[in-house]
Amino acid sequence: MLFHVTMDVDIPHDLDPDVRADTLAREKAYAQDLQRQGKWRHIWRVVGKYSNVSIFDVGSTDELHEILWNLPLFQYMTVQVTPLCPHPSAI
Repeated sequence: MLFHVTMDVDIPHDLDPDVRADTLAREKAYAQDLQRQGKWRHIWRVVGKYSNVSIFDVGSTDELHEILWNLPLFQYMTVQVTPLCPHPSAI
């Protein structure tokens, strides 16, 4: 199942710098592992924002839910999920 996911990040400015650095490092490692597994198929940065647009390819809505909830930055995110299906005009 394919999903279009938009993630807007809002890390508090007063977050301890060490906590911030650790969280960002864990987020990067987790995201790259999911990419290597083929579950996080695409990720694009949104110009001028701390946001990304991503395509996930997972087996179920439950699996996507678990992936998103386990993102180290999840508590600082607003997430929008749109399920995708093939378009009849696609070649």
